[in-house]
Amino acid sequence: MSQQRDGMNWAPSATKPQPVVGGRDFVFASAFFNHGHIYGQTNGLSEAGGLCKWAWDPDPARLEEFCSKYPQVGRAGSFQEILDDPEVRLVTAAAVPSDRCAIGLKVMDAGKDYFTDKSPFTTLDQLARARAAVVATGKKYLCDYSERLHTEAGWHAGELIAQGAIGRVLQILILAPHNLAKAGRPDWFFQKDKYGGILTDIGSHQFDQFLAFGGCLHGKVNHARVENFGNPDTPGLEDYGEASLTLDNGVSCFCRIDWFNPRGHRSWGDGRTFVLGTDGYIEVRKYNDITREPMESQVVYLVDHESEKRIACEGRIGFPFYGRLILDCLNRTENAMTQEHCFAAAELSMQAQAVADQNR
Repeated sequence: MSQQRDGMNWAPSATKPQPVVGGRDFVFASAFFNHGHIYGQTNGLSEAGGLCKWAWDPDPARLEEFCSKYPQVGRAGSFQEILDDPEVRLVTAAAVPSDRCAIGLKVMDAGKDYFTDKSPFTTLDQLARARAAVVATGKKYLCDYSERLHTEAGWHAGELIAQGAIGRVLQILILAPHNLAKAGRPDWFFQKDKYGGILTDIGSHQFDQFLAFGGCLHGKVNHARVENFGNPDTPGLEDYGEASLTLDNGVSCFCRIDWFNPRGHRSWGDGRTFVLGTDGYIEVRKYNDITREPMESQVVYLVDHESEKRIACEGRIGFPFYGRLILDCLNRTENAMTQEHCFAAAELSMQAQAVADQNR
């Protein structure tokens, strides 16, 4: 499978890195490589000036693969060695989703911040334990909602919305087909108790965007549905999900997520976000502006009362989130993402999953 079609190992790299620190100002470790997103997380932190000191995974083959891509990183003898190292400020990980909370609790108990792949939880009980741990330890439990944070078009759309480019936001619509690539998926991918359901898992990306673009932290789930339409041989897989909610400030939101990205599409997913405002609308095409030659990604379309604009973002915006995250960890601020935003996006996605489960 080509890199463009391989969503599980999609790992963006900045054309122009934007370091905010240098040397050993911010030392971190990467661990638990069950999902290929760990490479994107490591890239983002490293390009922002962080120093990845340690790598660890219980599977020697996964550890070897990671270290072959980052030969400068040391191989920890155990996860405890990372936790015991006082120089390590943050641990980033991409474990099996159902294991992510327990790992995060250990990281925070060791006096370090935690940065996990999405989804950060698979149950509301895990979320409750993480909330308590944040209060008790004073450490951060944050999530790499990469469909917004690690895409230049997604990030720039957020900047435009915050600047008032389309007025007051009224409605957000997200369509997110993904490649299934069944043969390359690990066993846990097909076990619902491991991945939490499609709305909890990849749906957490969409709920992050709802809250960020809608400018609100809370909302109500109106409708949710999940199905296994096309994969009877793997009954634990949900290959389709949809959800509707209304944010507390009145913004209407809808998402459709699925594993039916057609083979003719050149990227691993045709993720699109549409945001309607009182003074215009935005469409975000993150991974492929279809039919264009050569293939182009990271495009924002903006229509307002003055004109129609096509904004090519690739190589021009960078990934500011990761530098802000590093500075937040050093300064104990919340400029990259608030703790409540991280938790609220996960909570809404799990609430939607619960509604969908009840409807099946």
